[in-house]
Amino acid sequence: MTAVIERPTELSSAPPVESPRWVRPSVAALLLGTAVLYLWDLGASGWANSFYSAAVQAGAHSWKAMLFGSSDSSNFITVDKPPAALWVMDLSARVFGVNSWSILVPQALEGVASVGVLYLAVRRVAGPAAGLIAGFVLATTPVAALMFRFNNPDALLVLCLTGATYATVRSLETASVRWLSLAGTLIGLGFLSKALQAFLIVPVIALVYLAMAPTGVGRRLRHVLVAGATMLVAGGWWVALVELWPAGSRPYIGGSQDNSFLGVMFGYNGFGRLTGNETGSVGGGGGTTSRWGTTGLLRMLNSEFGGQASWLLPLALVLLAGGLWLTWQHTAVRASLLLWGGWLVGTGLVLSFAKGIIHPYYTVVLAPALGGVIGIAAVELWKLRSSLAARGVLSAALVVSGVWTYRLMERSAAWHSSLRPLLLFATLGAAAVVLWLPLVRKALLPGVVALALVGSLSAPALAAVDTAGAAHAGAIPSAAPSTGNGLGRPGGGPGGPGGGFGGGPGGGGRGGIGNLLDASTPSAELVAALQANASSYTWVAAAIGSNSAAGPQLASGEPVMAIGGFNGSDPTPTLAEFQRLVAAKQIHYFLGGGGMGGNSGTSAQITAWVTATFTATTIGGTTVYDLT
Repeated sequence: MTAVIERPTELSSAPPVESPRWVRPSVAALLLGTAVLYLWDLGASGWANSFYSAAVQAGAHSWKAMLFGSSDSSNFITVDKPPAALWVMDLSARVFGVNSWSILVPQALEGVASVGVLYLAVRRVAGPAAGLIAGFVLATTPVAALMFRFNNPDALLVLCLTGATYATVRSLETASVRWLSLAGTLIGLGFLSKALQAFLIVPVIALVYLAMAPTGVGRRLRHVLVAGATMLVAGGWWVALVELWPAGSRPYIGGSQDNSFLGVMFGYNGFGRLTGNETGSVGGGGGTTSRWGTTGLLRMLNSEFGGQASWLLPLALVLLAGGLWLTWQHTAVRASLLLWGGWLVGTGLVLSFAKGIIHPYYTVVLAPALGGVIGIAAVELWKLRSSLAARGVLSAALVVSGVWTYRLMERSAAWHSSLRPLLLFATLGAAAVVLWLPLVRKALLPGVVALALVGSLSAPALAAVDTAGAAHAGAIPSAAPSTGNGLGRPGGGPGGPGGGFGGGPGGGGRGGIGNLLDASTPSAELVAALQANASSYTWVAAAIGSNSAAGPQLASGEPVMAIGGFNGSDPTPTLAEFQRLVAAKQIHYFLGGGGMGGNSGTSAQITAWVTATFTATTIGGTTVYDLT
């Protein structure tokens, strides 16, 4: 610990103003290439996650729905996340109309921005080459190519956390409380995107700043407290607004059992994800396994998670350990490696051991950290290539990268099978040459670097291109290539679109209303029925579960009540409340079939009452009950 406490007066290692001539064209190519990758044929995914698209439609028509993140413009219930990611899409939809492109383009642009911010953060410490490598790794991580083309909250979360780490790098240069406070603000905004997941990097930032900022201990502590306060204000104002707003005049808080966002924040979407105790959820549990797979140290490498973000994980871990060992006296490099490495290891361990709902696409949050570690450590160790130890670390990293890439490709035997041995030979060959580098002519060094980069980075880049070339929909998308467990195909999730959970009359298929994980496209006949005299009703229909309501709402453009929220298991409305709304002629139709929660609780009571009281008819293949 002595080496950490003994600091220089500043940590700045920003590159000179005059960069080599190749830098600007290279950065432009990186950002342009990322934009093409994330924007190409973006509309092929349609509504992508219909659950969030329906909320965007609501927010585009109602400022109140936008503020709270309501699922419908009549403000019955919110989505089960904070609404910041929706706000960006809402504003886009207000300007360009509610369509696939207005919803998904902001996600792609957030991805391009994340790559640019990561480049700037790494460049300040290790130079433009390191920044370019880092940005390329982020851009071509397969799960990044998935989620920056999708409308889940993860795109804005990644941008906020990458920006916060960049601000921390700046704060460490001169012990700047303003930059550290900006980091806190961005983490707070990340919290408003995806709740407590944004806070996973907070301990890393706080500890690195407390240990290494070039100022006195008392001042460092004050700076961290100020940044913590800005983080709480940036993320907490909306929570306070929701909790203080009269419950009778705002939508029910989706995902909660008590109409409080605090319950969602600390339970279903908070610590429940770690313990598996998620009241109102559809899975989770204790032990080493749950509905969401086996937990443990190697979870990020298994058949479910491995193809998402782990292609370069062994490479990054070897480079992180070797980089910290051999560059420990370089304070700025050490601080940045601790930041990005702490993010990578800490968040990776949380995802590995969490017993609640953890989906493979959550690993997108590891992509910036992978890029930061690989970019900085690889370039800094290359600078030390006259040392046998540095060459040994680089060689070992290439070996584990080649072997792990071969293993991942082997899991999908038909995926670029001819490239599998070539990439292995390239990385192993580069590893051998690097180890004996003093024997290589100086003119051949660029070729050695190119061989190492092609061998290690090609497979994830190809997977990213394949991921971007496929349409994705549903609540649990997955990046290419398929791992053979049903989660790697477009649509993702158990059952995929139109299958899996739910069912019953009218559930799934053409004319149906979807299921727990995705919405279906309703028939033209059903849409016409919903739109008829729509202004006479607060909700043109009600359905069990948010995705069952999303399809009819998106197709008709009219509000549809999502009974029980996403899972259909939120205790709202009660049977008595629903009966009062029906008696007041505020709901036109009840749509048969629906989410998993319709099998129990208030959703089941409402379904039983409707089926016993009203006559079932079929409109365009969907079972409906006219409540008027």
